[in-house]
Amino acid sequence: MAVAVATERSAIEEMSRQDDGRHAPEPRRRSLFTTLFLVNAAVLALVVLLLAITPISISSPVIRPSELVVVLAAFLVLMALHLLVLRRVLSPLQKLSALMKTIDPTRPGRRLEGVPLREAEVAALARAFNDMLDRLELERRESARVALAAQERERLRVARELHDEIGQSLTAVTLRAERAANGVGADPTAELRAVAEDIHESLDDVRRIARELRPEALDDLGLVNALITLCSRMAAQSGLQIERDFARDLPSLSDETELVVYRVAQEGLTNAARHARASKASVSLTAAAGEVVLRVTDDGVGLPTPLPPNTAGLAGMRERALLAGGSLRVSSEPGRGTTVELRVPAATP
Repeated sequence: MAVAVATERSAIEEMSRQDDGRHAPEPRRRSLFTTLFLVNAAVLALVVLLLAITPISISSPVIRPSELVVVLAAFLVLMALHLLVLRRVLSPLQKLSALMKTIDPTRPGRRLEGVPLREAEVAALARAFNDMLDRLELERRESARVALAAQERERLRVARELHDEIGQSLTAVTLRAERAANGVGADPTAELRAVAEDIHESLDDVRRIARELRPEALDDLGLVNALITLCSRMAAQSGLQIERDFARDLPSLSDETELVVYRVAQEGLTNAARHARASKASVSLTAAAGEVVLRVTDDGVGLPTPLPPNTAGLAGMRERALLAGGSLRVSSEPGRGTTVELRVPAATP
């Protein structure tokens, strides 16, 4: 997350510099408040002028029909004049609103152009909308890049494991089966038993790869049991001492959110074992104010300062949290470990 925030911050600063060059120098514009005040003042001044130079006299109270007709006609004329002037003043806002509706997020590059920006508020609104589109497109490109990079890394990992482990095991099985079929060797029965053992090992490798792609325990046993299985497997593989603290009666989560929680816990423990050189870690799952909170803590060396810009693991966790409608916070101090905290909303009943 910190890496993604730093990348987004630098990109926004770069866009800000570009925007400064694009919008400067900017002409001085009146505010919308000043324009409306001047319009109303002009209408009132016209009323005063008409009363001063016309020979119209109105008795109080109005008792003659001719006087009432004059008052109503003056009122209608003033309202029509006021309506025309206000429509002319507020027309840029209406055009701006119509242009905003034509913006399609799936067609990037379009911006608000061709709007008469006589008032400062309208110009600021158009500029803020364009800047928001810049940030959204930048975030979308960055998210797509991170997602594609993660997919390619996962595909490369699966391809290597299939080639290095499954491929070699099946090659050995093929050779032993050919030897047993040709009667080579002292005991063909032993060769066939060895072939069967190799096949079982290959099946275990296939199950392991499939389990890493999609955790079966999450579908069969639920989130808490899947996290227990994950902690036990990570402790056995890496030698990391992992403490577990899972609260009872946790609120229900959607299937997608449970997968996000599982993947963030998996990434946090993987980072602790591979990169942080930690000896102890803890995983906790609690409930707080309609949310489920996951915390993964280790006693490793902490994150480097400054963070390298290509740390895709933290960016991937942040993307997963956003997809689940939650938030991710990573805190770390050099030599004092790292804490990953994920908050996701509970499923509505």
